[in-house]
Amino acid sequence: MSESELKTQTAVASPPSTEEPPEPPYRALVVDNDPSHAETVAESLERVGFECRVATSGTAGAEAAEQSAFDVVVTDLVMNDVDGLGVLQRAKNAQPEAQVILVTGHGTVPSAVDAMQRGAFSYLLKPLDIGQLRAAAQRAAETSRLRRANLELRRRLDERFGFEGVVGDSPQMRNVLERLKRIAPTNAAVLIQGGTGSGKELVAQAIHQNSPRKDNPFVALNCAALSENILESELFGHVRGAFTDASSDRVGKFEYAHRGTIFLDEVGDMPMATQIKLLRVLENGEITRVGSNQPIQVNVRLLSATNRDLEDAIEAGTFRRDLYHRLKVITIRLPSLRERRQDIPILIDYFIKQFVKQHGKQVRGMTSAVRRRLAAFDWPGNVRQLRNVVESMVVVDYDGLLDLDDLPDELADPESCADSDRPLETGSLAKLVGKPLDEIERLFVTETLQLAGGNREEAARMLGIGERTLYRKIKQYGL
Repeated sequence: MSESELKTQTAVASPPSTEEPPEPPYRALVVDNDPSHAETVAESLERVGFECRVATSGTAGAEAAEQSAFDVVVTDLVMNDVDGLGVLQRAKNAQPEAQVILVTGHGTVPSAVDAMQRGAFSYLLKPLDIGQLRAAAQRAAETSRLRRANLELRRRLDERFGFEGVVGDSPQMRNVLERLKRIAPTNAAVLIQGGTGSGKELVAQAIHQNSPRKDNPFVALNCAALSENILESELFGHVRGAFTDASSDRVGKFEYAHRGTIFLDEVGDMPMATQIKLLRVLENGEITRVGSNQPIQVNVRLLSATNRDLEDAIEAGTFRRDLYHRLKVITIRLPSLRERRQDIPILIDYFIKQFVKQHGKQVRGMTSAVRRRLAAFDWPGNVRQLRNVVESMVVVDYDGLLDLDDLPDELADPESCADSDRPLETGSLAKLVGKPLDEIERLFVTETLQLAGGNREEAARMLGIGERTLYRKIKQYGL
């Protein structure tokens, strides 16, 4: 096909597409020694939404690929300076996710095989078929974006140090994860504050697993669950005959956790006498078993947690101020689930995957009605309560779709959830009557986004529209 025919096919046979281009548009680099052919190829891709840059030599094309990011590179194979294979190699070295399409009028089987072995996405012959070119460029750009998205996901996981179980993308949780990344490699004592069920032990485990001590024991103990005598024995161990039931020597948690990490949950409920002994351990690095006078050296990182206000406890005389300052070298506050509702959809999907695998169930999803109800619930038990609710629903489900009939009793009553499934009251509806439809639509989109915690995928599902349609609404209304 001649240049004039190629242009004619572009201008006449393929009218401008009325479909909205992707957001953001795919970026293409077109490399060809023939400026006219390069411009024609670029124009044909721009008509279907691509953003194109043209280079009229192999050297210029290779330099452009090394300096700017592109989703797809369309390059002629035979050029005078750097050929298409050279552009391919340099583009792949600079940005491995970019996809390269080679174009040639001198195609042979060996050259095509060579190109594909070097990482080319596709190999097209001149004269170019515009439809074939556009289809190949579209597939190549989608592949490039997908690979970049996967790399971005891995980067985020790396940034989070692989903190398994610490799930969330709200600003509050991003701050927590950033703080964890900084403190995990150290030996500093950490006090984790948060309500019951907010995930304090998960955070402690994440700190340990991403510290230099990760190959040594992580030992957890709930200080509120034991009496004073038993708690001291659990912490420091005892020798035979120390008390009535001490029939043999016993290693305590501190000794067992040597070179590792010990996590003391509900440390605010520790008896005063035990607090004094714990303070000595932190000051001297020594423990003494109950019934013994022989000190034992221990090297342990201490993490502690509480849902109490320790400063109030200090004022009340139930917690030692000097121990408090020893425990809180670093403080992490975990937000309640109601403070980070944006994370509820993410947590729901995370728990569904976890429990589907654990219980061997077949679950294809959760209805929008249930998601709305879970999003509106107050969650006094925080993430632990949400986790238990999702597990219960997965276990009792029989049709593969988590719906209202699978909800536990605590959420089965709509009155337990704030406006989750109730229709607009007459007064509220009356306020909308007479208003322009676009104003009403803007209100519903805004409220749904808030209910979904800012999660656009979830909001689109609730509204019964596509994500791209929602994206356009957000732009249209300046949300």
